[in-house]
Amino acid sequence: MQKGTGRNIFVAATYAATLFLGLILGQNYVDQQSNNPGNSLVPIGLSDNSYKIQQVLDLLSNTYVDSLNVDSLQNGAINHIVAHLDPYSSYLLPNESKAQSEALEGTFEGIGLEFFNLNDTLLVVGVIGGGPAEKAGLKVGDRILRIDSTDVSGRKIAQKTVDKMVRGKKGSAVAIYVARDNDIKKEPFKVIRDQINVSSIDVSYMIKPTIGYVRIRRFGLKTAEDFKATIKELKKQGAQSLILDLRDNGGGYFHIAIRLASEFFKDRKMLVYTEGAHENKREYYSEGEGEYTDGKLIVLINDGTASASEIVAGAVQDWDRATVVGQRSYGKGIVQEQFDFLDGSRVNLSISRYYTPLGRSIQKKYTANWSNMIDYASMYRGLWVLDTTFANAQMYKTLAGRELFSGGGIDPDVKISVDSNTLSLLYQEIVKSSYLEQFVYERFTKKLPAYSIENFIQGYHLPQAEYDKFILYLKDRDIVVNERRSKDLLKLIQSDIEAIVGRYYFGREAYFKVKNRRDEYVRRAIELLMPPVKNTVGT
Repeated sequence: MQKGTGRNIFVAATYAATLFLGLILGQNYVDQQSNNPGNSLVPIGLSDNSYKIQQVLDLLSNTYVDSLNVDSLQNGAINHIVAHLDPYSSYLLPNESKAQSEALEGTFEGIGLEFFNLNDTLLVVGVIGGGPAEKAGLKVGDRILRIDSTDVSGRKIAQKTVDKMVRGKKGSAVAIYVARDNDIKKEPFKVIRDQINVSSIDVSYMIKPTIGYVRIRRFGLKTAEDFKATIKELKKQGAQSLILDLRDNGGGYFHIAIRLASEFFKDRKMLVYTEGAHENKREYYSEGEGEYTDGKLIVLINDGTASASEIVAGAVQDWDRATVVGQRSYGKGIVQEQFDFLDGSRVNLSISRYYTPLGRSIQKKYTANWSNMIDYASMYRGLWVLDTTFANAQMYKTLAGRELFSGGGIDPDVKISVDSNTLSLLYQEIVKSSYLEQFVYERFTKKLPAYSIENFIQGYHLPQAEYDKFILYLKDRDIVVNERRSKDLLKLIQSDIEAIVGRYYFGREAYFKVKNRRDEYVRRAIELLMPPVKNTVGT
């Protein structure tokens, strides 16, 4: 092959994909702004140039010196086109599209089991309450030896492979062979697969006698209705104030964010509006009669708070409904709509920008990183540079006189400084290595704790001796933490280990309850909500 031929083929395939997009982009349109996913667009017709592009595709298929995978060419070409539109438009292959839908819809067909590969043994670390695995008798702490006829113990096996074995059609059965308390069970647990529903609300509880706490990790199809039910329950328990934690919430369905934001308003108010080159201005309003319209509200955000979660934060801030606490949010103010293809693949296409009620654009500026254009090995990574400066931010005033700024992301009313330890390369290496989980599962899973979840959350703290053992554990695995860095990371890693232990023994909610004990965001929110203590002098 002559020098440059590969690049020429790619360029030719890119033009061919333009026709491909034109023919099928309009099919099976999914509107994120409504509850009806069945709307459709009229397919784009063929122009004279489109016939020429079709001829190029035919030429490659029928004449090129080597055999070509046309599907692969089309996928690569579509990816190339979409990736260069903006930082958020994307092309998803069928398996990626399915995974995205399952995450947003909060449902899949499987057995409801969470496992961790500990020294080539699949350790059960979570069982969904009321799910098929629990009904069949599987428990946290079981070690999976075999799934149907496939041995999975004593060998390195990818999580995707295990997922494929345990997931399947609702009503079908899978046999799970386990060892429990060092006793190998001769008979398998027969698990009947079913629909698994996973809430997008990580945790909700009374963090103080009059303060409720809710953490939402994404905006899925059922998030708004789950939130409404959660608020009703917290109010029954005495909640007069609320902390809504949207940290690291990367967004989700646009219309669900609108429904959730409506819960904070008793009358009709504009929550957001959208506008684009091919989209007329469209305003979205609260429904009125929300479930939580009067109590004090704190919204926690950070640099991982994006898209739909920024809509909620921006709406309650613009209307003086809440105090926003944390760090400036990510700054993704562009709305995507989903265009599904017949083969199951999908284009998430940016179609408009959204603005807060006061008219603030949340979107950060971005420019193409053209230096990567020639490097085809990295052409789908780092194509865009986001501008994180806010020198030209425009100022807006709320009805209460608060000054708010546009220019990218939601700027909090009360800022929390970043813990530099969480950003350190050393800590990031430790977290990504999974050694925190390995250490916990090797040392703290031998027997059940002799205390309740309430006692654990209130009183359990990792002893200094165990922390020192973890530092040695890391050293044995070629991660060296010197004495100074060990002291710097002490509270952070102690909290991580305590939370993982809590999750193992008491479930997912315990993880967040334990983490919140030392959380500066949460501490500051409680401080803002708690009435001041009056000093009285006896006479």
